[in-house]
Amino acid sequence: MPHDIDLDHEHEQLSEADSAAVAQAIWEQETIELRTVGIDIGSSTSHLLFARVTLKRLSEGLSSRFIVIDRQVIWRSPIMLTPFLPDGTIDAHKLEHFVHHAYHDAGLRRGDIDSGAVILTGEAIKRKNARAIDEIFAEESGKFVCATAGHKLECILAAHGSGATALARRKNACGLHVDVGGGTTKLALIDRGEIISVAAFAVGGRLLAQDAHGAWTRIDDSAHLVARQLGIEASPAGFADASARQAIAGRLAAIVVDQISGDALDQLGHALELTEPLSRTSKPDFITFSGGVAEYIFGRENADHGDIAQLLANEIVRQIKTRISIPIIEPMERIRATVIGASQFTVQVSGKTIYLPDAGVLPVHNVPVIHLGLNISDRIDIDAIVGAFRKNADIRDLAPSARLALAFTWDGTPEHARLFAMAQAIMQFAAPSGKRDEVLFLTIDGDVGASLGRILHDELHLDGKIVSIDGIQLRELDFVDIGELLDPPGVVPVVIKSLLFS
Repeated sequence: MPHDIDLDHEHEQLSEADSAAVAQAIWEQETIELRTVGIDIGSSTSHLLFARVTLKRLSEGLSSRFIVIDRQVIWRSPIMLTPFLPDGTIDAHKLEHFVHHAYHDAGLRRGDIDSGAVILTGEAIKRKNARAIDEIFAEESGKFVCATAGHKLECILAAHGSGATALARRKNACGLHVDVGGGTTKLALIDRGEIISVAAFAVGGRLLAQDAHGAWTRIDDSAHLVARQLGIEASPAGFADASARQAIAGRLAAIVVDQISGDALDQLGHALELTEPLSRTSKPDFITFSGGVAEYIFGRENADHGDIAQLLANEIVRQIKTRISIPIIEPMERIRATVIGASQFTVQVSGKTIYLPDAGVLPVHNVPVIHLGLNISDRIDIDAIVGAFRKNADIRDLAPSARLALAFTWDGTPEHARLFAMAQAIMQFAAPSGKRDEVLFLTIDGDVGASLGRILHDELHLDGKIVSIDGIQLRELDFVDIGELLDPPGVVPVVIKSLLFS
């Protein structure tokens, strides 16, 4: 009898072990774990963030997708002042040294990283060697998103990365996000989680900064303009006077508060605008701040880093108290708002109704996605579609002639008249002259890829190469890799690189 009990117990243990093995096997087939890195190189600071991303299979079949179910930050780098050479260009050698040590201190090697995003922002994109900085990461170009973020895209990245967009969605309210960086301030008006307008202007905490010897030698154009208006000598000697720096900070803060409140701008305020003004179609219920200056606004930093960031923050707080009654909420992220957008992979496979007359154009990597964002289930409004594509391309600082992927969802019947109108809209946006030098990529959620491609070539006579694929679901801020044709079954693999935010 004792022997029989032992056998039963052993059998029970084996069953538990088998169950655990089966569960583990299922988990490994249905989930993917990636290590990602986000690298932000700005006009004021540079930093890295490593994260672990877990994705789970959403459905079965050829077009199965993986969705993010967990994201854990595993290491954050120190924040370094972006290094500049005496001629005003970014010191790519020092930057590469910083990145190398960040990997070492995190206990990671380059080969350990599956995906990442390298974003140049603010004044950094103006530097003559921005291309050299991108080349630091050239060997990872197949799995990294490397992009320069123009002013409008940086507005969007800061709003998402700070958590302000998610906050507006949770509160079911309208928020105004303000990112005050080293050289620029970015605004994003967010209505219940949707960014409806953005704007940027040249005010920041490092428009005036000291060199290694303590002299105020970094004097950006905005600081020159403000000094001229205030009658201050725009020179290292002139800015050595603390009262001069205080006056500059106060005047810059007034411009920030004018922009937040929507008050009329004076001549100087207009001179510092970098984009068209914010479209104030909704009144904000709350205000959030990010960027390096926000560290001082919320009392998270009190050290002096040889610039006017602390003075600017103090003046913004003082002037807001007397001029604005809208509540201010501290977001999840401040100075690291942009770098939170570490890239992650989502894998999809196209449908079989694709148009690929020249398979030699594939594979391609890191093609930015311009999503239509309109419902086209009813009548195809050509002007509305062209306008939406233009608006969304403009926000991402992409010209219609650039290498890009147009994404949209096809709803309604695939009648020729509707498809022809859609093709006309695509032509008006992407090739108004009828000729296009860059390959035109169409990524469609719907089974009309082959039909649209043929209409563009055979009926509208587009002079240029087209890749039109369907069965793909994309969103704004995505980048795509499109692999070589798999024949059979006549599909192409698509890797979607999405910027992840808290």
